Amino acid sequence: MGSVRWAFRCGSWTPSRSEWLFAARCVQREEKDRIGQFVFAKDAKSAMAGRLLLRKFVCERMGIPWSQVRLERSPRGKPCLAATLQVTTSSDPSWSFNISHQGDYAVLAAQQGAQVGVDVMKTTMPGSSSIPEFFRIMTRQFTAHEWSTIRSAGSEHQQLAAFYRHWTLKESFIKAIGTGLGFNLQRAEFHLPPEPLAQGTVLRQTKMHLDEEPEEEWIFEESLLDADHHVAVALGPADKTVSAPLPPPAAFTPLSFGELIASASPLSEEDPAYWDSFSMKAEAPQRQRDA
Repeated sequence: MGSVRWAFRCGSWTPSRSEWLFAARCVQREEKDRIGQFVFAKDAKSAMAGRLLLRKFVCERMGIPWSQVRLERSPRGKPCLAATLQVTTSSDPSWSFNISHQGDYAVLAAQQGAQVGVDVMKTTMPGSSSIPEFFRIMTRQFTAHEWSTIRSAGSEHQQLAAFYRHWTLKESFIKAIGTGLGFNLQRAEFHLPPEPLAQGTVLRQTKMHLDEEPEEEWIFEESLLDADHHVAVALGPADKTVSAPLPPPAAFTPLSFGELIASASPLSEEDPAYWDSFSMKAEAPQRQRDA
């Protein structure tokens, strides 16, 4: 079965006028309009990279010409192919894909024959709170077992990293099953392996308990994109009647902007005003720029 793991570092991407206008021409009109509404350039770049990652994947791995790719959202907000394309691309086993963008990265994970969800988080200091106060505010998001693991991680920064590690695991599962804010995060409890998480390695030893029962059908891949960015991929059964072994875990492949748009083709005419609007945006809120 096929698998794809791609990462694009949008935090260090400073698009030129020609790059930004070409990227805008290569996404659907409603996507372009939505991206243009972001107040800060950082958010606009992350959203643009996410859409380009999705279209690149569908074009290159599912074999649908870029100009024919039509992306929609499921009733629960998960990106998906338009229903007409799902009918015409009956690859067996079918692909599942998901994206996430936070911190300095946009990432895509895709898998054949499995449900997939992905989440990336940057370990950053909480805005106006101390770490203990931040943890107090977030108490209800984790179980007693998880808080014990987080608080025993070492220094405050190590505890914060453990917090975000648990957060990416929970979010990856929620995104895989397509459930949003209504899901009680304490229902999914994660048990980490003794092996440390290190750059250049992918761990698959983490286990999940769902409603206090061990859940054997779900697999979680964890890795570090760099010292500050945790990423988790949730892989679950797509069809109870189909069971096929997963390929070995793969690290995320970093993409350049050239690689991101290698298969892209314009869907609309150039819109010079789109660059004018983007170039006037501040990169990020002042607090994030100071961090």
